Amino acid sequence: MTAKAPTGRVTRRRVRTRANLLDAAFAVFAAKGFGRVSIEEVCESAGYSRGAFYSNFDSLDELFFALYGQRADLIAEQVTTALAADGPGLDVPAAVERVTEVLLLDRDWLLVKTDFLVHAARDPAVARTLLEHRARLRRAIADRLARARGHTALPAVLGDADEAAHAVVAAYDGVTTQLLLDRDVAGARVWLGQLLTALLTDGSTRH
Repeated sequence: MTAKAPTGRVTRRRVRTRANLLDAAFAVFAAKGFGRVSIEEVCESAGYSRGAFYSNFDSLDELFFALYGQRADLIAEQVTTALAADGPGLDVPAAVERVTEVLLLDRDWLLVKTDFLVHAARDPAVARTLLEHRARLRRAIADRLARARGHTALPAVLGDADEAAHAVVAAYDGVTTQLLLDRDVAGARVWLGQLLTALLTDGSTRH
């Protein structure tokens, strides 16, 4: 599914309306869960009419896709920036700390992302969209690890940079599942940092 293409001149007001609807939907989805939210609730939260909604989105599903894509793209960019802070090499503990801060800042995002995962598991077309966003995050990590090879050694058991990136994302998925249940952001941040450092080094580095 793709977001509705704008028709005619896109005014600043329409851009602002769309952004406000996305922000309101994010809050409502995080609080209630996708599938338990109506268009009316999103409109009420944003302070708009149904007409304003339908001038920007054909359905609640389309809004959900737009919201997920917006946040997933932002996080991929943040991870890329965090990983690029070192020179040609890679200070693994420092990079892990920066990436962990980016990935664990927003529990509401984790709730929305989990809703999207469940939705995607039941619909192959939706799953393709989710897989592409996850692949973008893995590529950002893999590209950075590949550029560091020759400067920073990775454990041989991980194979190449692509396999290392898969391991990083898998570790993140596991830690965030626990975070959703216990709400311990500080503990999750420490645990993820330890896991990623152990994965990407011999495990002896401390920070």
